[in-house]
Amino acid sequence: MKNGILIIVLLFATVGTFAQDGYKIKVTLKPFSSGYLYLGHHFGGKQYIIDSVAINQKSEAVFSGKEKLFGGVYMVIFPKKNGWFEMLIDRQQHFEVSTDTTDIIGRTQFVHSPDNQLFQEYQIIAQTKGKSIAALQQQLKNNPSDAAGIQSKITLLNAEMLQYREQFIKAHPSHLLTAIFHLLQEPKVPEAASHPGGKYDSAFAYQYYKQHYWDGVSFTDDRLVRTPVFEPKLQRYFNNVLQQQPDTLIKAANKMLDAALSNKEMFKFLLSTLTEKYINPKYMGQDAVFVNLFERYYAPGKADYWLNDKYRKTVFDRAYSVMANLIGEKAADMNMVDSAGKPTPLYGIKAPYIVICFWDPTCGHCQKEIPQLDSLFQHRWKQKGVQIYGVMTDGGKPAWLNFIREHRLKGWSHVYQLPEVRDAEYASNKPGYKQLYDVYQTPVLYLLDKDKNIIAKKLSHEQLDELLQNKWKTSTKITREN
Repeated sequence: MKNGILIIVLLFATVGTFAQDGYKIKVTLKPFSSGYLYLGHHFGGKQYIIDSVAINQKSEAVFSGKEKLFGGVYMVIFPKKNGWFEMLIDRQQHFEVSTDTTDIIGRTQFVHSPDNQLFQEYQIIAQTKGKSIAALQQQLKNNPSDAAGIQSKITLLNAEMLQYREQFIKAHPSHLLTAIFHLLQEPKVPEAASHPGGKYDSAFAYQYYKQHYWDGVSFTDDRLVRTPVFEPKLQRYFNNVLQQQPDTLIKAANKMLDAALSNKEMFKFLLSTLTEKYINPKYMGQDAVFVNLFERYYAPGKADYWLNDKYRKTVFDRAYSVMANLIGEKAADMNMVDSAGKPTPLYGIKAPYIVICFWDPTCGHCQKEIPQLDSLFQHRWKQKGVQIYGVMTDGGKPAWLNFIREHRLKGWSHVYQLPEVRDAEYASNKPGYKQLYDVYQTPVLYLLDKDKNIIAKKLSHEQLDELLQNKWKTSTKITREN
């Protein structure tokens, strides 16, 4: 008999388990009694709608699905999409929530969701202290004579909020809100007395801050991806915390991505975010970060599980366009001819510095920039031995020759590629110079040293002049010191 009871208990337990598959969230949102409610979630810096349900006359709507939702911060969005309220979806995915738009935080109630009950408590506390701080800040504007007293009250309220978070983290170590609090925490640099030598050391403070920036954050916790705070912290780390040298950025990116490899959602988010950031970087030379991502993760197939054909083509094409022209690498030779048809390859040019200028005589931007570039060349650069290797990319030979004559572009090595050479490269599947130098608009400027190593690329003529002037000043200083 006991065995029979045990079987029945196990049967009901199994049925109960199946009943809890997927998600089912009943929402009562007053005063709406028609239209649709939408279920959405944060994803990086954006929000996405994943479900919609009609509202009945009792202001009720039930979101449901057969598959469990990824953990994160979700939103119930109003019928006109002009507002929402947030909730956590993680361990409990079968629950009820009711609220009223007249006081979302104060009147929200959750049933069968302990995670959200804790979240609601936090929101009430944060709102209360936030209002108090805002009122004190207004007092500070109106009564600056009592700044010290008012500021001490603001400091106390902030400290109380910080203490609440720390206590919550200790009491609920696996809660999604704990993971969010870790993202919100700022590293607390030790007092100056604890620095080397017992006095404030800015280098020590920086290194400490950088090393502890991600304390408590797990790169295998994909819940973080669906919060509004992870992506801004990630961007700040790469924009402001790390030094902007490619090697530093590469090391940090690899460490983070390697840690996330076992979690597909987190790995996908980090790799796609960093790819978007460095595929066309803000600063010269940082395309080396993208090439590293390609060689370390895309090329070996570690991202194949989520790449579609279009994204894959974009990444692979871009990588092949950038790999050949990284800063510090040897520039590819170009087999060009001059206006008379005489072979004039790039590697035949001998000079301490070579400026490669890819341009089109019919391009409006080129028509403005090229004479200004020539002015710098004639009045500053030529006397220092700089050579310009001017490559006509498009526009036709007659227009090209006419522009050179009209603007008296003397002293340049004016060259172009013969059509038969271009066709032969294409037929043999060899990359053309436009791919090798990533030339898809004009003008494009490169600076090479005497050994044809790439020093700089895609600068304006003003930036190029500034770089050359700095190099000559540095060279003169070194010579004098020796």
